[in-house]
Amino acid sequence: MLFSLIRGQLDFTSAIIEVVAILVIIFLVLPFHEWAHAFTASKLGDTSIKYRGRLTLNPLAHIDPIGALALLLFGFGWAKPVPIDPRNFKKPKLGMAIVALMGPVANIVAAIVGGLILNALAKFAPNLFAASNTVGAYILLFFSFYVQVNVRLAVFNLLPIPPLDGSKILFVFLPDKWVSKFYQYQQIISLVLIALLWVGVLNIPLNFLSGYLLKFINWITALPFSFF
Repeated sequence: MLFSLIRGQLDFTSAIIEVVAILVIIFLVLPFHEWAHAFTASKLGDTSIKYRGRLTLNPLAHIDPIGALALLLFGFGWAKPVPIDPRNFKKPKLGMAIVALMGPVANIVAAIVGGLILNALAKFAPNLFAASNTVGAYILLFFSFYVQVNVRLAVFNLLPIPPLDGSKILFVFLPDKWVSKFYQYQQIISLVLIALLWVGVLNIPLNFLSGYLLKFINWITALPFSFF
């Protein structure tokens, strides 16, 4: 992230490649994440979703400037939430939980696709990653960053903190009066969340959980190529 460059944790070239990977995620993966919410909601009964302009992969419909900036700075960010009316679901709280889950699932799918591409290149174009091949090193860095950021986004969005997707999953298990309180103070909670990201309090748990998910994705994406 940009903070890593400022702190001297990344060299300039690596930082530029990481920024390019993040921009790809902002313009391609975040729209896919929000589209997954919208598509799932429409399939579960919220037919009004198609009239809200969010059942699309057009990035202009989904990008949140502050969330995109947070992604560039911290490696954790968000897009504009898709407005969903849970009253259109047969089971509103369960429907919202399923819709919420599909966002992080979209990031995991994107990470798996990146991992498969990286492993395919390593298997069928090994010369690309030779020590003397600068282009290969850049490609390796790009896909490594791409997979890592998607993993971090999936884990981040699964945190049970409003307005993140994980909170909607948590709400299935909470009484309605507690859920109402969460929504009542959602804006304050969101500001606290941004502050926690800024000071780095969430880095340890997020990095810990992301590390385990990343190991799993690295394993599962390498597995098909072990048979060749």
